[in-house]
Amino acid sequence: MSAALELSGLTKSFGKAEIIRGVDLSIGKGERHAIIGPNGAGKSTLFNLITGRFAQTAGTISLHGRNLAGLEPYQINRMGLSRSFQITNIFPAMTVFENVRCSLLWSMGYKYSFWNLVSRSKALTEGAEQILEQINLTARRNLPAGVLSYAEQRALEIGITIAGGADVIMLDEPTAGMSHSETDYIVELIRKVTENKTLIMVEHDMGVVFGLADYISVLVYGEIIATGRPEEVRGNAKVQEAYLGEALEDEH
Repeated sequence: MSAALELSGLTKSFGKAEIIRGVDLSIGKGERHAIIGPNGAGKSTLFNLITGRFAQTAGTISLHGRNLAGLEPYQINRMGLSRSFQITNIFPAMTVFENVRCSLLWSMGYKYSFWNLVSRSKALTEGAEQILEQINLTARRNLPAGVLSYAEQRALEIGITIAGGADVIMLDEPTAGMSHSETDYIVELIRKVTENKTLIMVEHDMGVVFGLADYISVLVYGEIIATGRPEEVRGNAKVQEAYLGEALEDEH
């Protein structure tokens, strides 16, 4: 399987503090890959490096074989990588439909065209309606996004994330703060909308991780200490000692 995303010797320092310490990681096309680890391990920093929010101190990041060094986040997004954030990022005063429609504009060729009325575009409307159906929010289409439940807002953000047609989707703690029923809803949604895409997620809920991921990487103090199938990682003594035993206990 060819790599969708490849990290080689990736390092990030803030002053004298080395947060990411020589990470090597290859994630195959169509793979669902979870990155887990204790708080402060560097997971969000790793996401920010991959998506161009931070510049790496050393090492390389490649998306479908293309080096991402020096690229801005929007340029990386247009190469086919999209992400969500720990804190929900939506336009609360706009309707659910308008949020999704906005996320489609660039990929559907509107770019900086100020003289086109998006409300008249049949293609845009149909595209937005398809996304709303995928994320189960058709019935909420005309509501201000800010009045949605927390789980529905997260579903909307996932819809915005996939709307541009990216084939590599990065989700940062997609089920954080959710009840069991909300978590089940979001997990099934993620499974559906990322079919045939590459999924990379940071997640603390081990039930979600082991139920959704094809592969798991464990990041501890800025280093990957193990990568493998869920059953391999679960049985890894080094992982148990560093993180997983405690994390699994927290689930009960």
